[in-house]
Amino acid sequence: MSAEPDGPEDRLRRFATIWSRAVFPVTSTSLTRAEFEQLLLPLAGRLRDLLHTRGFAAEEAKSIGSALVGAHCTDPETLARTLDCVDAYLVLYCGDDSPQDELRARSSRLQHAMAAGYAQALRERTLAEQEAIAQAALRAQGVVAQALHASEARFRAVFEGAAIGIGIADLDGNVLQVNKALLRMFGLPEAGLRGRRVLEWTHPEDAPQTWKLYEELVRGEREHYHVEKAFNRPDGTALWTNLTVSLLRDADGNPQYQLALMEDTTERRLLNLRLRYEATHDALTGLPNRTLFFERLEKALGAGEGQRFGLCYLDLDGFKTINDSLGHAAGDRLLVEVADRLQSCATAPGEMVARLGGDEFVALTTGVDTEREVDELAERIMSALVTPVSIDGRDLLVRGSLGIVEGPAGERTAAEVLRSADITMYRAKSAGGNRSELADPEADARAITRHGLTTALPTALERGEFFIEYQPLVHLGDGSVRGAEALVRWLHPQHGVLGPDRFIPLAEHTGLIVPLGRWVLEESIRQAREWRERYAGQDAAGPLRINVNLSPCQLGHPGLVQDTVDILERAGVTPDALCLEVTESALIGADDDLLKPLRRLAEMGVDIALDDFGTGYSNLANLRRLPVSVLKLDRSFTRGMQQFPADPVDLKIVEGIVSLAHSLDLAVTVEGVETAAQAEQLRILGCDTAQGWYYARPGPPERLHELALVDATG
Repeated sequence: MSAEPDGPEDRLRRFATIWSRAVFPVTSTSLTRAEFEQLLLPLAGRLRDLLHTRGFAAEEAKSIGSALVGAHCTDPETLARTLDCVDAYLVLYCGDDSPQDELRARSSRLQHAMAAGYAQALRERTLAEQEAIAQAALRAQGVVAQALHASEARFRAVFEGAAIGIGIADLDGNVLQVNKALLRMFGLPEAGLRGRRVLEWTHPEDAPQTWKLYEELVRGEREHYHVEKAFNRPDGTALWTNLTVSLLRDADGNPQYQLALMEDTTERRLLNLRLRYEATHDALTGLPNRTLFFERLEKALGAGEGQRFGLCYLDLDGFKTINDSLGHAAGDRLLVEVADRLQSCATAPGEMVARLGGDEFVALTTGVDTEREVDELAERIMSALVTPVSIDGRDLLVRGSLGIVEGPAGERTAAEVLRSADITMYRAKSAGGNRSELADPEADARAITRHGLTTALPTALERGEFFIEYQPLVHLGDGSVRGAEALVRWLHPQHGVLGPDRFIPLAEHTGLIVPLGRWVLEESIRQAREWRERYAGQDAAGPLRINVNLSPCQLGHPGLVQDTVDILERAGVTPDALCLEVTESALIGADDDLLKPLRRLAEMGVDIALDDFGTGYSNLANLRRLPVSVLKLDRSFTRGMQQFPADPVDLKIVEGIVSLAHSLDLAVTVEGVETAAQAEQLRILGCDTAQGWYYARPGPPERLHELALVDATG
């Protein structure tokens, strides 16, 4: 036994050798087998390159199939043997270190593209032959008038030796003469075709204009026409042909005969149908895929007046966990079972189920009463998922989130409908999953706006669309301005000024909160330095301090401490000018690793404030282990003080919190102060500082200058 080839070129030549041995016996060529192998070697090299290419160069793969036709490899067996060879040996001899499944998938796509290119080139070659034969026949007609015997001999040679079917009939449609190729196509003896009438060869799949063109030709109103037409064979199978019919005139120009040229395209059609099926159906489940679903949905949306549609968009809950724990093979089996169940739910006319990809499925219903039908379809789908799926001895519970969209045809595009269904499905998933939700235009608009803001966030920071407003922090004892809280805003080009509640959650979700938070810290520290320089030497109650909110995402960022130190040093500001506010919920159950950055900052002299205190249900005893110096009471504790008399329960709670905080050497700041009565009551209870609309709304830094100057001058 000979050794396997060592290098890539040796393996490539071995592949070309196998390919040439497979194809050479069915190839009409004057080349020797070795010369034919040299002809295939460059094509094998191009196949190897395409196998290693990341993208899929469909046209290049098609050109390889076309090159086979150019090399006179036109026997129908040539394509089958080539595809078998590529399927069996291309990955074996020309593969690299990529995963075998990926290489097999690429090889399959290459085969499809090669087959398409081969079929297209063969069709073009055949059409060229047809045209040449037709021209020869027409030329022969003219020669008949001048030299009947010579032309008859030449015409007979073309007629009998042609590889395509040829038939001649009179203008009444009686078949007068057929060649051997046509007899082979129909599987009939010559007597079975001669004498038949052309009008007997109707077929249910004839194009509407086929017989109209025929009538125009026999009346002499057109010289020829070309159609794709099917014929019934005696064995019950269909013969598909490319049919060209030409009008033959006599020497005086009068219509005399009709000449039909037929190319058998049955195998090519079957191949195209198979390729079409593979292109429009999911390989795993056999369901229609995204491509075919969109075709059906667009057709449904383009239906006439009075027609409606209903769509169910299903995403399995927890499917990733099944893949991660049991493996992708188990996940695939689960998807196949789910697909079978969904298919059984959509059996009525106008209903279909498709797999969009992953664990996402859609079901479509159409008609005039889809408001009721889509609800029933959704119920059947949710009921079909109740029964566990047994895989490898395990009973897996299958749950799904379902988004439902229903409406009249013609009002929305397919992309808009699917987007609405997708948004609605995620709304069901966010509500806990294992449920269905009906599309809501207002919820869709919010989700679309949210997505638009998310995608615009990175460029907004680069374009300088963010700015900061400052809300004063006022000492309750003497009414002096002690600092301000920095509140970031977004001046959006379309939506105007947006508050942090509109975009901070999006920034946290995308990770942009870290660079955005760093920018806010830099701007705020710069402003704090400006305030301190302006009020230096004045009789203010102390240096102004800036409070900056710190999100949980920033708290866990490894560069938090160093970024803060660098910003303070570049601005020339001491750490006591900065207070970082962290929400109570972010620190509930925080371990030492999470608290370590805050402790380092506190040791440097940066104040740490526990924001929204009282909303996180934290253990008050945990305050001793947190590196905080300020408690910020949530506004919910002070609402009861807006009325008179004040809510006694709120008074007792605030009094207790203030007493506890002061015993731990913590200052107390109160948010949401809106009336003088609130401010006075909080002062009596011993709160240290406050902020709220009673003092000033958030605004530009100049407003704080004005308030501070009033306090300093009395």
